Amino acid sequence: MPTLVLVRHGQSLWNLENKFTGWVDVPLTELGEKEAHRAGQLLNGMKFDIAFTSDLQRAQKTLAVILQEIGQTGLTILKDKALNERHYGDLQGLNKAETAKKYGEDQVKIWRRSYDVPPPKAETGFSESLKDTAARTLPYFDQKIVPYLKEGKNVLVAAHGNSLRSIVMHLENLTQEQVLELNLDTAVPRVYELDKSLKILSSKDLR
Repeated sequence: MPTLVLVRHGQSLWNLENKFTGWVDVPLTELGEKEAHRAGQLLNGMKFDIAFTSDLQRAQKTLAVILQEIGQTGLTILKDKALNERHYGDLQGLNKAETAKKYGEDQVKIWRRSYDVPPPKAETGFSESLKDTAARTLPYFDQKIVPYLKEGKNVLVAAHGNSLRSIVMHLENLTQEQVLELNLDTAVPRVYELDKSLKILSSKDLR
């Protein structure tokens, strides 16, 4: 039976600085690398057939550290921006607390936690709600990742909070309200044991 492991990247520089990150390609912090090493240690003994990650270095580095820890540095890795974090538009690079002071906590909460309301995009010309993120992440998941699972392969995905929330919503049939309350901690592997129809036999977070 296939195993799917989803891992959000370790702490990034802008996680530490409490900034909206989105598609800005910031690195891991020292703590973030340590978190990635620990994730790998928790996955030790597990063998994967293929790995997927985003187009951003914080997810790629997390994956590289995990593969180093489990002794699978030669594993095939497929990278795609479809697994990127949600694009936060004009909020990218802004401190979250300062943004709340500027726009009001209620408005920022709507941008951050609503399912289908994107942040402002006047400067960038682009932004995404969680619904928008799912609209690019889930077709990639279905077209590129699911075929391996249906063959009984073990798959590791290192990506981001919102792209992974989209996948979890899909797998676990969560409602819009339920997915908004879902928080994936940095570098905590979420392990799914599946049957070949992708029915979940068991799931757990490794801590």
